Amino acid sequence: MLRDSLDACDGVAGFMMENSTAGEEDSRFAIRPEYQGDVPKTNFKPRARKTLSARRWKAAFSQDGHLDIAGVLRRIQRGGVHPSIKGVVWEFLLGCFDPNSTFDERNELRQRRREQYERWKAECQNMVPILGNGKFITAPIMMDDDQMIKDLTTNADSGDDNGATSSIDSVLAEKVTQWKLSLHQIGLDVIRTDRALVFYESEANQATLWNVLAVYAWVDNSIGYVQGMNDICSPMVILMENEADAFWCFERAMRRLRENFRSSATSLGVQSQLSTLAGIIRAIDPKLHEHLEELDGGQYLFALRMLMVLFRRELSFVDALYLWEVMWAMEYNPNISSLYEVSRSRSDVVPNKNAVSRMDTKQLKQYGKYERKLIKTGHGDQKSALVVFLVASVIEAKNKRLLKEAKGPDDVVKIVGEITASLDAKKALRDALKIQEKYLRKASSSFCFSFVEPSFHSHMHAHDLGFQTWLTAYSANLCMQAKQL
Repeated sequence: MLRDSLDACDGVAGFMMENSTAGEEDSRFAIRPEYQGDVPKTNFKPRARKTLSARRWKAAFSQDGHLDIAGVLRRIQRGGVHPSIKGVVWEFLLGCFDPNSTFDERNELRQRRREQYERWKAECQNMVPILGNGKFITAPIMMDDDQMIKDLTTNADSGDDNGATSSIDSVLAEKVTQWKLSLHQIGLDVIRTDRALVFYESEANQATLWNVLAVYAWVDNSIGYVQGMNDICSPMVILMENEADAFWCFERAMRRLRENFRSSATSLGVQSQLSTLAGIIRAIDPKLHEHLEELDGGQYLFALRMLMVLFRRELSFVDALYLWEVMWAMEYNPNISSLYEVSRSRSDVVPNKNAVSRMDTKQLKQYGKYERKLIKTGHGDQKSALVVFLVASVIEAKNKRLLKEAKGPDDVVKIVGEITASLDAKKALRDALKIQEKYLRKASSSFCFSFVEPSFHSHMHAHDLGFQTWLTAYSANLCMQAKQL
């Protein structure tokens, strides 16, 4: 009965068990023969008693479907997720579902979301009929929106206020124009996305990726489509059998990342994380920071891609997925599902201080260990995300070469690129936590507050003993994390 419920409500039917062969486990991630020598080597392998297996995943649910998220997080943080269940596990890690919900509740929510996706997709098909027909666009399309605007606004306005109708038409026309202008760029990027994988030899699979990105660009029109989103979305399309489920998984992932993709004529959305990265290097290795500042003005733009697409271009496909799920497990907040329903921002998902003070040990274990340490120390700065320290560890690993050989920005890119080409995801995470420990130890002794919001600087004094105490305690916690990883 329990297995039947899991199969029906959480889509785990047909998943491979631990005794599956390696070839079966990796079939969805198979590399095309002509690209075998061009892709990074994969280091991740499922490990018994460390990796979250299909058997342990099923056993983590109660009779009615409540998930023991604490046990699941522990296992993922130790060894990632077995390839056969990555999709359904990611839905929880990304906040698609509440671990305290039941099978029936999740099944109902999944159906509602699928229906919502189909409604959005129908709006897009009304404008561009090719969407959803197994094909996609790679050339700019002609703009002829008048009739389409009328069709879309017919149900939205039934009154006689011509001024209001004109305003709606104007706003909608601009939205439609921007969206349609992005479709060919999405198509061009789809062709380039993970082209080494056998999965994308199929035009139908490429079209699915294009559909999801096109619908997302229509729904989140304040950001729209930006190159790099295809790298985030591709794994969702591969892991999820249903297109709508892939969309919602991608939509939740973008809650964490969307501000990185926001840009204007004068600023990049990812600039805040680049500034945080610069502050970390300045604190732990002033000489290297000074050298990099001379080369590129201290902007650290060579790290932009790693931060925006979470090492997708630097790691093998499988290792990138492992890196993501471990980071998400470490940063997991059990409130994200409910809070994402009313907020578009990951930064809003911060527990109330009074609620935290009332938490018992069992409740705290429902948080990832990285997030749990932040809660205990009262540190809620989302810019100090694990990925920033991960990039810092990559840079610091070759500080001697950078100091000796880098004579310009291109040299920095080349040296850092050589590091990431052979990056071991598990070791990189462990090194990132060591960098955090070193950074906070340095900050504690030198009162270097570069990671704190600028608006906070003016209110902080060098002799603030409360903050100094926090730094010391937080550094000790990070040391423990590094040893446990």
